[in-house]
Amino acid sequence: MLNTILLYIGCGIICVWGIAHIAPTKKMVAGFGKISDENKKIITMEWIAEGLTLIFLGALVFLVTFFGGPQESISVVVYWACAGMLVVMAVLSLFTGAKTSIIPMKLCPVVKSMTAVLFLLGILL
Repeated sequence: MLNTILLYIGCGIICVWGIAHIAPTKKMVAGFGKISDENKKIITMEWIAEGLTLIFLGALVFLVTFFGGPQESISVVVYWACAGMLVVMAVLSLFTGAKTSIIPMKLCPVVKSMTAVLFLLGILL
């Protein structure tokens, strides 16, 4: 039971973080100042893609937990894969966005790592 709760908490955190990532896209792109329309489109695409990836990871864990249960072998594979992807994204964020002065960007590695840990605890408990 505790493992399921931890998994659902992780799902909620990472989905909310993904939505919070997408919501300020226009403002974030404007913060780059005067750049070409092509560069604006590329930054917009990448910013939204990361937010959607975070939402997808949370939704995937939620779906396999809700419909399959945390003890199913395929669920465990999904938890490990999603936790692994979040760790990779956390490391990427640590060496890029976290080096900026923007507080939410500094929090990205922490949120992603914390969610990965919740997913792994969902496997181990």
